[in-house]
Amino acid sequence: MTHVVQEGPAPAPDVPSRLGQLADLVADGDVVVLSGAGLSTESGIPDYRGETGRRRRAKPMTYQTFIGSAEARRRYWARSYLGWRHIAQARPNAGHRAVAELQRRGLVTGIITQNVDGLHQAAGARDVIELHGGLDRVLCLGCGRRTPRRLLDERLRAANPGWVARVGEINPDGDAVLSDEEIRAFRVVDCADCGGVLKPDVVFFGENVPPARVRDCYALTERAGLLLVLGSSLAVMSGLRFVRHAHRNGIPVAIVNQGATRGDEYALLTLDAPLGPTLTALVAAL
Repeated sequence: MTHVVQEGPAPAPDVPSRLGQLADLVADGDVVVLSGAGLSTESGIPDYRGETGRRRRAKPMTYQTFIGSAEARRRYWARSYLGWRHIAQARPNAGHRAVAELQRRGLVTGIITQNVDGLHQAAGARDVIELHGGLDRVLCLGCGRRTPRRLLDERLRAANPGWVARVGEINPDGDAVLSDEEIRAFRVVDCADCGGVLKPDVVFFGENVPPARVRDCYALTERAGLLLVLGSSLAVMSGLRFVRHAHRNGIPVAIVNQGATRGDEYALLTLDAPLGPTLTALVAAL
């Protein structure tokens, strides 16, 4: 048996009984995981709505702003040029490793993540549906070609020799807070094939998740014996709809998150606890 090493503080005293109930549910298998930003905060990636999010004033880039303004795109790519390194250097935490271990044991049969950091896969998870895409890829809005982010990084580095900026805080979507002067000095590059506008292969706020991807998530949810929500406040419909869908279809929902969520009313079980230690304890209990 593979043991996941516990990291961070132990679960709160009121958690063990609920943890035992969760272990009973997970032991039956056919678990589909729906993960959010709270699962990655222990890897140093902030979120918009959790504890780290409430301490922030930054507003995320919207699709409409990105598409409608060359200056907005310059601002995004300048900030992302530096901030992406923070995301790329992040490592899976105990929570990611616990999910991968549950999948390895055959208990987790599907993973839907709202995160764009790739940490589930880095921890060894397979067949992850990235609901909102991934920051490790770039999409051309002209020809539709997807390319690795590292290739764009090399092109941006070549286009901006000597460009330096002082990084302030890092936002959840991988951009760094920079001054207007630093942003104005940054040069953006376009698609190397067609000259089209490049966009990170992620779903911006105000943009729709591709319909086929949504259908895949609904289908996966319908086959679940348990929908296990990890680290998501479910504040937006993008994730909440699958919780509601599971509830309507008589599929039990369990939620592990720090703080209340918008889906608590649909849950058979909720745990307000840190993700890494709690999921580590869950694996140990099975």
